[in-house]
Amino acid sequence: MNRQTNNNILVPTDFSEVADCAVKHAINVAKAYNNEITLIYIIEEGFFGNLFSKSQSAIMKDAIKTKLEVLADDIRNESKVTINTRIETGKVYKTIAEIANEEKYDSIIMGSHGASGLEQVVGSNASRTIQYAEVPVVVVKNISIGEQGYKKIVMPFDLTIESKQKLNWGISVAKKFDSEIHIVFSQEEDEYLKRKLNNNIARIKVALEDNDVKFVMYEFKDGILDNFANEVHNYAKIIDADLIVAMTHMEKGISEFIIGTMTQQLVNKAEKVAVMCIHPTEPNFNYDY
Repeated sequence: MNRQTNNNILVPTDFSEVADCAVKHAINVAKAYNNEITLIYIIEEGFFGNLFSKSQSAIMKDAIKTKLEVLADDIRNESKVTINTRIETGKVYKTIAEIANEEKYDSIIMGSHGASGLEQVVGSNASRTIQYAEVPVVVVKNISIGEQGYKKIVMPFDLTIESKQKLNWGISVAKKFDSEIHIVFSQEEDEYLKRKLNNNIARIKVALEDNDVKFVMYEFKDGILDNFANEVHNYAKIIDADLIVAMTHMEKGISEFIIGTMTQQLVNKAEKVAVMCIHPTEPNFNYDY
């Protein structure tokens, strides 16, 4: 988590209900971490040129700017959080990711209207932003966040090095919101891999105890699972979790090679819980807790 950031959360908006939900999540996080928030409206490249004359386009841009400033003022007055605004033109996901990466934003919190099926995931701005962003991306659907923030956090773990890298993020969030972390995993059948996984889980437990974080360890008992993402999502629903923390790349679940990454599936399925997607750093093969 040793990243130099601009202490600013980037929040894309299109003034929709789900975007408003993302703003509410961002406000809670900003208060906990003493962040600023930048509201960004992105005009899709070529949109005005295809539909409106030059003068009409200028009027529309002015209207967007006014609406964005009104929204920012409302948030400032209600939350007392520092709010910045900006309007950009370009491909939505590419512009969001490039700005966040180049300007070292602390994170992106954005809404997703959701979908069911891989074809909708591939086409969604949220999914593509996750793919290209080098900063954490929290994806929010049409669900608000309580005043207490993220009280129950689900963190799936496997044997990959990248999977371990999410632990510090989970601990950081848990400390800010006094959360309970639920570590979920599926046991390996191979004896060597089973010992390795159990050693990793033991180290995770020690790290959580050392940081005074409340936690629950949950092992899926059915052996090799057909779809790890489904089990994680179902578990999050059962415990009424507020947040799932997952990795964006290289996380190798059990069936994800065929139907897409586990993170894509979680973002797609999680209608009632936010998903925090962490971009992994370069693997360190001596990584230990």
